[in-house]
Order: sequence, then structure tokens, then C-alpha cells
Amino acid sequence: MYAIVRAGGRQEKVAEGDVLTVDKLDAEVGSTVTFPALLVVDGGNVVSKQADLASYEVTAEILGAVKGPKIHIMHYRNKTGYKRRMGHRQPYTEVKITGIKAGK
Repeated sequence: MYAIVRAGGRQEKVAEGDVLTVDKLDAEVGSTVTFPALLVVDGGNVVSKQADLASYEVTAEILGAVKGPKIHIMHYRNKTGYKRRMGHRQPYTEVKITGIKAGK
């Protein structure tokens, strides 16, 4: 069984036990979060209707905060002596999918 969920503005394919990196969430380590399901596939059964998906719940446990790769930004203007160097690392949250359940 797997599901397509919306996590941080993107769609991710998840199954129970998967660890994935999503945009930073304001929650503590060890707490649980739920993601809205967009599609659920259980063997040959595919659920895609909005009314049926409302009963499904994809839960995840927050493992911790991680950072993305370092991005180097360089600004340079020829013949003026102007150059600036900056760097950036995007903050992410690592979550582990604990269950895909048909609730309600």
C-alpha cells in the first residue's frame, strides 16, 4: 500500500516506514503530523475520489531538522571592482511515515 501526499508544496509517494525530507515544519521532535492524501493505492484498489480520500489519514513522526546542500551565490560586475559572495542552506524536516489508514 502506498499513497501520494502533499507535503510542503510538493507531492511525494510514500509507504509505511519511509523516511522523507519535507520543507521545515514547526513541530517538536517525536510529535506526529498528518498529511492530506491525494491518491491511495492498495494492491489493485485505487482511491482517487475526493470524497473517499477524506476518510484516509497518512500520519508521520518527526525525526529532526536537517539542512540541504550548500548553495554558493556569487555576484560580480566587470571592471567595477564589485563582487559579493553569499551562501545558503535550506532548512528541512525529516519525517518517518508511521501509517496509512482508512479512518473516519
